Amino acid sequence: MENGEGRGIAPPFTGAANAAPFSCDCMREKEAARLHFAWTVAPQEANKYLRDFLRARGMTASLMRSIKPAGGFFCGGAPIFTNQRVIAGQCISFELPPERSTEVCPQDLPLSVVYEDRHTMVLDKPAGMTVHPTRGYPDGTLANAFRGLMAKRGSGAPFRPINRLDRGVSGLVLCAMNAYAAPLLAASARKVYYAIAEGRVEAEEQVIDAPLAPMSDSIIRRCVRADGKPSRTACTVLARGGGHTLLRVVPLTGRTHQIRAHCAHIGHPLAGDDLYGGSTECLSRPALHCGVISFTVPETSKTCTVRAPLPPDLCQFLDNCGIQRMDICVFP
Repeated sequence: MENGEGRGIAPPFTGAANAAPFSCDCMREKEAARLHFAWTVAPQEANKYLRDFLRARGMTASLMRSIKPAGGFFCGGAPIFTNQRVIAGQCISFELPPERSTEVCPQDLPLSVVYEDRHTMVLDKPAGMTVHPTRGYPDGTLANAFRGLMAKRGSGAPFRPINRLDRGVSGLVLCAMNAYAAPLLAASARKVYYAIAEGRVEAEEQVIDAPLAPMSDSIIRRCVRADGKPSRTACTVLARGGGHTLLRVVPLTGRTHQIRAHCAHIGHPLAGDDLYGGSTECLSRPALHCGVISFTVPETSKTCTVRAPLPPDLCQFLDNCGIQRMDICVFP
């Protein structure tokens, strides 16, 4: 994204202006291809029921049920049922059922893929792009861009974001590439955000513990209210300057607008976030960036950590505040 000139850094994302939809015919040939799994029973897993063996590998009960009518489970080429016991050394194989069709139209849009394996894709979303099509933004979204990439590959894979970012927020979006990976990624994902709050945040470290609920006069805004849902946000000050504070923020719960509403609640709305009282004089979108996502790679016990540097508009804003970014450990 290019820097804006003068006031209002970071104009809205406009990459969809000339994007044309793909023909869905280009995806049909490989839509029938199904993800294949083959798992060997370890000695310590012997004598378990197949359903327990599969559950220990991350399979949900609903996914097991969907596999039965779609071909079922096999052991050495012969069918095996979930109420049968497994033996050490056996190879249990199966295929995921065909993906359901999606109404999201593929579009040829810029898309930054920062990590990918057969179960996972991590995208770096620019500010100004919505994640899903909405009534106000029916196309030009991250979902359209993802589907466009899949169309180029001859795949009809649906868009399964594990985390979502507001339109004005930049940074990493974790996506599951199949139904097996989705619940595993949702359970293991951890996110770190970087925010520029207005004013001087005094507490070097704090946890904002304040329940959030929709405002009575708005379907979008959230406010702290006693009858709201429990919401907790951990904040650490990284630097101060120019009447602003750079924060490392870890959401401990996942509520709509949680970071934005919590920062406003403590009297330090995010720069550029006029919805919550922030000034748009020098920044035209909330100064919030999802910079780190960690997750457990499905089918393994390995932790993967993916990082995205601050985008140019936020770097420029920090420069304008006199905060020396080279002296900041942005990705601890």
